[in-house]
Amino acid sequence: MHGAARADHRVLIIDDHQLFAESLELALSLEGYDVRRLELPEEGGSIATLRSLALRSNPRTVMLDLDLGRFGDGVNLISPLAHAHVNVVVLTASLDIGRWGECMRLGARKVLPKSGALRQALATVRRLHQGLPVVTRDELESLLDAWTQQSQVDDDIRRRLNLLTPRERQVLGALIEGRTVRAIAHDSVVSEATVRTQVKSILNKLEVSSQLAAVGMANQIGWKQGA
Repeated sequence: MHGAARADHRVLIIDDHQLFAESLELALSLEGYDVRRLELPEEGGSIATLRSLALRSNPRTVMLDLDLGRFGDGVNLISPLAHAHVNVVVLTASLDIGRWGECMRLGARKVLPKSGALRQALATVRRLHQGLPVVTRDELESLLDAWTQQSQVDDDIRRRLNLLTPRERQVLGALIEGRTVRAIAHDSVVSEATVRTQVKSILNKLEVSSQLAAVGMANQIGWKQGA
């Protein structure tokens, strides 16, 4: 009876790391669950494609990796799955607690680190199957607070980046690509002194002291020159 009930609980694994996905599939299958791995298209496809395939599978629970390679950020699947009353359990190698909080805000039931995730994943699916909570109120509030704080930091970074002129945005974009001041000057047909002045203005507006810090700040929020 207990095994039959578990067989009615379909678990879908969305993960482009085959070895990990297969290990998770085996472990859940041995527990008696109806487990399937989402077959990721070898060519083409997008997050929208994965969303459609996942919903078509009609799962009760989805074990979701955030890093889906060429398909992008798995975080974009959380909200549509949660709105379809699917239990979303996030498995991630990221230790960014602010990002974990974002997952919870979007409707994930639990976020688990990939290191040592198998045992925790099994325990989480068991509790979801039994209708039991998988996070405490304190854990949830802590994660949501981390997301709020990270959002405030990211918003401040965007505010500073918006102060850049179109030319400064071009220079910052070139720095992100790893171009040197000399190369930027050569490509732009201007003096190196001119580019250094532009870089200095970028650093002042971003309130950082080095090109490396400026590049890191832009990368933190996924800034693109043309955005």
